[in-house]
Amino acid sequence: MTKPNYGVVSIVGVGLIGASLGLALKQAGVVTKVLGVGRSQSNLEQALKIGAIDGAVDLVDAAKQSDLIVLCVPVAQMRATFAAIEPHLASKTLITDAGSTKGDVILAAKEVLGKKACQFVPAHPIAGGAQHGASAAKADLFFGKQVIICPLQENSPQDIALIEKFWQAVGALVKMLSSVQHDAIYAAVSHLPHILSYALMASVINSEDAADKLSHIGAGFKDFTRIAASSPEMWRDICLANSTSILKELDQYLAIVQHLRKLIADNDGAGIERLFAKASKARQDLDAS
Repeated sequence: MTKPNYGVVSIVGVGLIGASLGLALKQAGVVTKVLGVGRSQSNLEQALKIGAIDGAVDLVDAAKQSDLIVLCVPVAQMRATFAAIEPHLASKTLITDAGSTKGDVILAAKEVLGKKACQFVPAHPIAGGAQHGASAAKADLFFGKQVIICPLQENSPQDIALIEKFWQAVGALVKMLSSVQHDAIYAAVSHLPHILSYALMASVINSEDAADKLSHIGAGFKDFTRIAASSPEMWRDICLANSTSILKELDQYLAIVQHLRKLIADNDGAGIERLFAKASKARQDLDAS
């Protein structure tokens, strides 16, 4: 069976996700060339050094030369990126992205790209890590991981299928969701956990005995706060872009925390155990599925 070839692929933002994608595409042998666009010269040089990209270009050259453009920049930068590439975007060129929120990115695409918005097939790879930058890239980052595609009504079935196969080529498992479903779900299972991880780190380091606490941390604390090492810029943008859904999840979480606080204050051991047992079973079921 002949492998697909996606021609010249430009990756805008060659951090962990972008550089890993470049490595994966080249390892899979499904591209002619991978070009990188980025703000940091040192990071671009690192991406070149590890073989994630074949060359560095600016946004205008990326738009002119590419068969496919993948936007791996923080979601707040998407609008400006669309604006930079729109005048130079050929009708044959497709765009996809790796943004963690979809509603705001889709709105920006439609407002900036106009009729060319049909060339944008939104996506979100559910992959990453606490570290960021090209130096953290891994060719197998997407293998066995979900990629959510949130098609636009303007997208052709052929373009949706092409982007689906593109992500499958790097080992991803593709699912389709509406942008509204996506943003509501990931506020709960991705955005909220990151916020809580940052909050716990902030709570400990702002306490008077922070040094003593940090000198006694164990595996549980390290596991819980691992994702607090993620890119602050990226997660700032996600919080602002998906604020409505995030605030809803935060309110629900705070209500449960307040309930748990009352159980502890009331010395209600049975109530505490019931809450923990229900949560524990659900977590064990996740591992068994």
